[in-house]
Amino acid sequence: MFDNLSERLGGILDRLTGRGALSEADVDAAMREVRRALLEADVSLDVVRSFIDRVREQAIGATVVKSVTPGQMVVKIVHDELVATLGADGEGGIDLQAVPPVAIMMVGLQGSGKTTTTAKLARRLTQRDKRKVLMASLDVYRPAAMEQLAVLGRDLDIQTLPIVEGQKPAEIAKRALSAAKLGGYDVVLLDTAGRTTLDEEMMSEAIEIKAIAQPHEVLLVADALTGQDAVNLARSFNERVGLTGIALTRVDGDGRGGAALSMRAVTGKPIKLIGTGEKTDALEDFHPSRIAGRILGMGDVVSLVERAAANIDAEKAARTAERMRKGQFDLTDMREQLIQMTNMGGLSGLMGMMPGIAKMKNQIASAGLDDRVVKRQIAVIDSMTRQERKNPDLLKASRKKRIAAGAGLKVEEVNKVLKMHRNMADMMKAMGSGKRGPMAGIAQAMGFGGGGMPSPEQMKAMAEKMPGGMPQGMPSLPKDFPGLSGLGKPTLPGLGGFPGLGKKK
Repeated sequence: MFDNLSERLGGILDRLTGRGALSEADVDAAMREVRRALLEADVSLDVVRSFIDRVREQAIGATVVKSVTPGQMVVKIVHDELVATLGADGEGGIDLQAVPPVAIMMVGLQGSGKTTTTAKLARRLTQRDKRKVLMASLDVYRPAAMEQLAVLGRDLDIQTLPIVEGQKPAEIAKRALSAAKLGGYDVVLLDTAGRTTLDEEMMSEAIEIKAIAQPHEVLLVADALTGQDAVNLARSFNERVGLTGIALTRVDGDGRGGAALSMRAVTGKPIKLIGTGEKTDALEDFHPSRIAGRILGMGDVVSLVERAAANIDAEKAARTAERMRKGQFDLTDMREQLIQMTNMGGLSGLMGMMPGIAKMKNQIASAGLDDRVVKRQIAVIDSMTRQERKNPDLLKASRKKRIAAGAGLKVEEVNKVLKMHRNMADMMKAMGSGKRGPMAGIAQAMGFGGGGMPSPEQMKAMAEKMPGGMPQGMPSLPKDFPGLSGLGKPTLPGLGGFPGLGKKK
């Protein structure tokens, strides 16, 4: 969602960092560009004005730290102000510190994704936080709204309140709370009705439900694609109903990011959750400093590793570590790595979190590098026999033809996969035997170092030590990775379960 803003701000700040010293005129010229970039991204005018004033004041009076150029100092000031505008770290996340059952009320317009977000949140609370959750639909107006939540509940194996025809929303809220108390539930999620536009009837109903349920959290579910309208919506709901936080949906869309930057500043309420896709696991905590890092092209290494921790099977990782140490990385292992990468969000999902990748976006697009490349590679390996996967040296011309036909591809594609496997096997050996240096740190980060996954605190410390990107000396992707011709020196993710990155420009 922040791609356009990231591109504009990245270009402006790059021009500054190239200078040895900055004059007041340089800062003014850059701030004019930043102002234009923010307004084009649909950020509220008042928010833009205060943001620019704060940055300008600090940039002109900035005491430049030794070994840091004035331009880099301005980038840091812009980053810090972006974080301040998006909200302080640590105030996000759903607060469950109350007497159970904790009521969470979801409000918002029709079509913003309330019901789906309710199911996503229920799944998260059940699987990650180990809470017993009851979902209740209070939407008696939209056809099949209650049935939709019931279906999602069945799919996720989460209880939903049985539907009773003819009940009013306030009565359903009462019934949900008493059912949650009797059933010993920790959390009850109330999915309220929306309208296509703000109206008095919806507000009155929300106020009545709030008075009955006394929810600990009132979350506004807002569509990130609606831009400034989402900000007006947040303001209205906050004034009438009173919000505790915001859940922003469709952050994976092509919205311009202005809503996220404006909402926190206008309402004073934190963005707690962001929906990053259609599936029920596509819900993330909103971390202002990480989002600010992504906007400025600094990447988001901590989120990347957290995503890895959530998706990587620790036992499989330990087995792979042992095989790596023995230099036994075969094509079956490579297939596991590719599938693991797909589970972590695929190439596009991982690239957004990598330092410096934003600057290569156009090159990547023209190279046709996307998740289909990975699927083709998996198809090639799937067309091999078990023996061929264990021993790639068996693959002579006739076998390659058979494999290519089985995968619906050309023999060249099979050769590329085999060459990539050889490169990866060498890299895996280096990661497995590396006692010190950047490779050992990355191997441990992915659970390959024998010491298990690092904690988020350790990862944060690791990320802070390398603000310019990942450590030097890391392996890059093989030059012949399909679709990479024309990208120059390859510094895209190596597929050994963790990205291999080049130095950030």
